[in-house]
Amino acid sequence: MNILVTGGAGFIGSHFIESLLTTYPKDRVYNLDALTYAAHPDTVEYLQKLFPDRYAFLRGDIATVDIRSLLKEKKIDAIVNFAAESHVDRSILEPDAFVRTNVVGAENLVRQAREVGEIRFVHVSTDEVYGSLGKTDPKSIESNHLDPNSPYAASKAAADLLLLACARTYNQDISITRCTNNYGPFQFPEKLLPLLIANALENKSIPVYGDGMQVRDWIFVKDHCRGIDAVLRKGKAGEIYNISADEEKPNLEVIKTVLTLLGKPHSLITHVGDRPAHDRRYGLDATKISRELGWKPVYTFEQGIQATIDWYLRNETWWKKVRDKSYYKYYEENYAKKFAKTPEVTV
Repeated sequence: MNILVTGGAGFIGSHFIESLLTTYPKDRVYNLDALTYAAHPDTVEYLQKLFPDRYAFLRGDIATVDIRSLLKEKKIDAIVNFAAESHVDRSILEPDAFVRTNVVGAENLVRQAREVGEIRFVHVSTDEVYGSLGKTDPKSIESNHLDPNSPYAASKAAADLLLLACARTYNQDISITRCTNNYGPFQFPEKLLPLLIANALENKSIPVYGDGMQVRDWIFVKDHCRGIDAVLRKGKAGEIYNISADEEKPNLEVIKTVLTLLGKPHSLITHVGDRPAHDRRYGLDATKISRELGWKPVYTFEQGIQATIDWYLRNETWWKKVRDKSYYKYYEENYAKKFAKTPEVTV
């Protein structure tokens, strides 16, 4: 297959490209990425060295780029769309940027794919579109109504609905995946686990929103990539597939587990004011993808978190360089000042 991957310089996208080209020696990948703050330019060079004849990088913004010539000339069989603004904190401050990339960008891609011809389209979405679950609620299934609580989640839900409408209205070959919290090597340290590991290694404070008992469903990035590939190869048009390793854990438990594995004191934990409209629990039921496409996770949380920690220990230069990028200045100047002024929570 000839595949266009958008957002392939990001955390999950770069893992997907490496997995795909390693598994399928005849596939070719064209990686389209705008190289915004959360992208990893080092991974572009890394993938080019690994697959010099089957990988090509193209810089572009999915909201404005014209890909029709590329789709025709390279005879693209499928598009896998990872490109997105994805951090909830930033979406609270700048929702317009999330609408632009996540909604307008998705529409721009799928419209051009439709104009060119028979091109499969796989859109990578999120469990956050379902909204928050109660403590005893069953896990979210694909037919649940959407109830997003953040501008980020709302933008992803809007894109999902738009793409499903295109599948029905224009008979386009479009599938959607919705996944739980990813973790693993190369993750940008605005996310919980890499920020936690980096801070712990330098004996810095670990900020925890509220009481830290928000429950998230965790999956190792390599398992997620295998799930997306299963949908790309075998998924049905117009269908949604949840991808989950069934590893629900409170954030505070995850943080304490990592600190213990690193031999760091739990006293590094600092409770700060909670995020506005912070979802209490996510959990996905992945029965459909398992039953219909034969996908199942390989990594337990214990295996995945140890592999992640080991990678960060071996790659200190990488995460220190990435950590110093603009997000941290942005966080301190904007989010920390606006939303972390409420009283600290004690447990």
